[in-house]
Amino acid sequence: MVSYVSALLYGAGGIVVAGVALLVAFQERLVYVPVLPGLTKSYPITPARLRLIYEDVWLLSSDGVRLHAWFIKFFPDCRGPTVLFFQENAGNIAHRLEMVRIMIQNLRCNVFMLSYRGYGASDGYPSQHGITKDAQAALDHLCQRTDIDTSRIVVFGRSLGGAVGTVLTKNNPDKVAALILENTFTSILDMAGVLLPFLKWFIGGSGSKSLKLLNFVVRSPWSTIDVIGEVKQPILFLSGLQDEMVPPFHMKMLYAKAAARTAQRSFVEFPTGMHMDTWLSGGDIYWKTIVQYLEKYVPEANEEKSIENDKGR
Repeated sequence: MVSYVSALLYGAGGIVVAGVALLVAFQERLVYVPVLPGLTKSYPITPARLRLIYEDVWLLSSDGVRLHAWFIKFFPDCRGPTVLFFQENAGNIAHRLEMVRIMIQNLRCNVFMLSYRGYGASDGYPSQHGITKDAQAALDHLCQRTDIDTSRIVVFGRSLGGAVGTVLTKNNPDKVAALILENTFTSILDMAGVLLPFLKWFIGGSGSKSLKLLNFVVRSPWSTIDVIGEVKQPILFLSGLQDEMVPPFHMKMLYAKAAARTAQRSFVEFPTGMHMDTWLSGGDIYWKTIVQYLEKYVPEANEEKSIENDKGR
């Protein structure tokens, strides 16, 4: 009986070790999905298909990787907010065009859509280190433009894009006016525990010693929970309560960590929102929430002066 139990324990331990080994060996393939099953890496459509005013932008990241982006304007001389949009991990920026089209109409903004390295027409292979450089290259490009109001750059990230956007916003307190996160996870290792439940016994939860040890071997930890508390700018959290990929409690944990620093945090739940369609199922309320957030924290120059005058009275 004892030998049977020992064999069982050794077998279970072996499965866990093998699972962790596979997670480490194939982690980039699990985290990043530049090509959707059955489709090609190329863009299925361009903004022109949706009659959007846009510009093809080519950038070089600081390590020399050539990146592609689309800069889409509400109208040619639009000085409204400029949204730097970071997408989820699967597919490319073309798969987000319909949402961006509606975003531009509702927010009356410009949108800069970056293809991470290895995605769409961008060169290279995705990694946290590399994508962080890509995001910085996109922001630096926007800050150098003369056809937008560079004081009204807003970072918007969904899922993986939220992790990317949080790091960028934290690193650029003087360049990014505000941050919007939608259905973002606390960390890749926490997500590994969700997608591969047996790993929970090994990695524990956020803050566990085993989790911190694994961070040394995970090349793309994207530990948003460890970064969010360092963001100084206002943050809007948009959470779909029917999210089938990222458990909604991840967003609540991020909000709690961020709210401990400053009161400039807003958390809004959408009861029928799933991982990819919260913007759609949320309807008018979703867009009105963002409009009100931008009016409060990223006002037009004349509104800003009016607020300053009111304070001086």
